[in-house]
Amino acid sequence: MQQAKFAIALAVLMICTSLSGCLGSEEEVVTEESSPFDFDRPISNTTWYHYSGGIDALDEAAVLAANITANLTGENTPFWSSASYYGIGLSTFEPTMGITSDDNLYMTSWGNGAAGSTAIVQCTGLIEMTNLSDYSCNDVYDAIVPVPNSNDPYVYVDKWTDRIMKFDMHALLGMTVEWSDNEGASWSPPTVATDIRSVQDHQTITSAPYPAALHPTTWVFCINGNAPHPLCSSSFDGGNTWTPEVSGAPVDCQSGGLTAHLEGGPNGNFYRGNPGCNGEGYSIYKSTNGGLTWSEHPLPTETTGTADTWNFEEAQVYPDEDDNVHAMWIGLDNMPYYSYSTDEGGSWSDPIMIAPPTELNGTGFPAIAAGDSGMVAFAYIGDSGGDNWNGYIGMITDAFSDMPLITTVQVNEFGDPLDITEDCGYNRCGGFGDFIDILVDAHGRPWFGLSHNIVDQGIYGTISVGPSLRSGVTVQEMPIGGPSTL
Repeated sequence: MQQAKFAIALAVLMICTSLSGCLGSEEEVVTEESSPFDFDRPISNTTWYHYSGGIDALDEAAVLAANITANLTGENTPFWSSASYYGIGLSTFEPTMGITSDDNLYMTSWGNGAAGSTAIVQCTGLIEMTNLSDYSCNDVYDAIVPVPNSNDPYVYVDKWTDRIMKFDMHALLGMTVEWSDNEGASWSPPTVATDIRSVQDHQTITSAPYPAALHPTTWVFCINGNAPHPLCSSSFDGGNTWTPEVSGAPVDCQSGGLTAHLEGGPNGNFYRGNPGCNGEGYSIYKSTNGGLTWSEHPLPTETTGTADTWNFEEAQVYPDEDDNVHAMWIGLDNMPYYSYSTDEGGSWSDPIMIAPPTELNGTGFPAIAAGDSGMVAFAYIGDSGGDNWNGYIGMITDAFSDMPLITTVQVNEFGDPLDITEDCGYNRCGGFGDFIDILVDAHGRPWFGLSHNIVDQGIYGTISVGPSLRSGVTVQEMPIGGPSTL
């Protein structure tokens, strides 16, 4: 009997010992807090999540030291992101680009068209592809009488009508415009867009739904001519005829004639970036009457300075779908900066430095585009050391947040630089020429038009997966491209 009682007591003791709380106090359970950066796969070494000034969002000590409190929810939620590039099969020079509502992408290819003309390369199947063999790129400029090659090739797609505008400058003497309303299947005869009073150089063209009598949109171009500021001309009939060139700034402005990409907004305004009229800082210039007169709106460059490089004129601007205006420029430290305006350039937010938390010796060739309200993408090239120049896309999905998260991706892998020329980002450089380009498609994916100078081929850099710059839209994951597409 005693042995039975002892066995029962021993069994009870063993059971209680194995259960928390039977003997003594409960053991404390440590629960790790989840992080918004806990993705289902590792973060790529060419992707960075950061705040203004290159503060690594994953470095808790750095975030704490910078006294940063960020609300990473809603539109400011981080997405696992990666990037790549996709070749167009031909070289490019000063690559401008356009995207139609049929999801076709267009880029210029200098001198590779019929009779030595500028080719207009159409890439189909690229935006929604699931396999690299799904996309193809072909020259669709097949005019009856091709316009001879130009010094400055330029292509632009009207975001409201899908009209593809081919805009060529010929040896500083004149410019011609051709267009296609059917994805490049046919082209209009060339029209002359030239004012004989001035040389024509460094042209840029855009459209906006400013009321026009003979076309749904008004077209404006600006050039560097015989004036101390850019000269601009307008077309109210879709490019058939053009007004005499007028001052693209206040008439007494001494900004210099070189201008960054011209952009039109949904409200009909036109914008462009340029050095300030007083010779200091950068300004955005705005026209509210179809390009006939322009006002100056200085950017907040007092703390950033301006680039002391060859392409010093590069202050880029882009209006989003709610007519907020987004601007980007390179500062005196050769780093990229960003500011926005919610009142059409009347006032600007404090500038933020948008380079990622990786060692960059310098950046250049800025470009900017926007999607829905407060959603913006930046593009530029940067030297990661030893004159290894890479392509970068930065994305902000909530620019109006107190602490916007910046997701930056490098479109080329380390070991596959786009150029290795000394100081490439500060000078005219290979296929980059004077400028590069970026746009956001209807699905919210940014497309970066640039050149892989090592192999002399035009490429599109983009996110293979990541955040959408259109509210309520999910970006479809694409296969990784890279050197295999060249």
